[in-house]
Amino acid sequence: MIYYISGGARSGKSSYAMELAKSLSEKPVYLATARKWDDDFEERIQRHKDERGEDWQSLEKETNLHDLDLSQKVVVIDCITLWLTNYWVDSAYDIDACLKSFKEDFDQLVTQKATFIFISNEIGMGLHPIEEGTRKFVDLQGWANQHVAKNADQAIFMVSGLPMKVK
Repeated sequence: MIYYISGGARSGKSSYAMELAKSLSEKPVYLATARKWDDDFEERIQRHKDERGEDWQSLEKETNLHDLDLSQKVVVIDCITLWLTNYWVDSAYDIDACLKSFKEDFDQLVTQKATFIFISNEIGMGLHPIEEGTRKFVDLQGWANQHVAKNADQAIFMVSGLPMKVK
């Protein structure tokens, strides 16, 4: 089963995903994809860890998520945006190479017999970015989100803490 949960910043995506995971498993897995870019990011990561608790198995992996054995588990992947960012940086900002790597990793990951709950950001709903690199990443995020959503069994769009079932 694949769940796809998207929305804007602070829309309630992570809370919703974690509640869903806890309803499906007594010991869900939280798979964090963030790199520790700076002190602020380190604090954000710690805040997320503190929110979880001993009921969770926590894993951290930046790319090649398919290398993990997640069979028979309920897994929250937080988040597609950071996972994609890691491929974006590693590919030297090559859109085609980045999207190819991301899709291959995703496609291999979801062959495992597990329940996946993917969290992502809808970053293309605001102003059109002025900077070229930002425009390219917004496009890339949109294509990655489409790929995951197309393969999802259920898609939820979060607005102000409220889930809207899309698929």
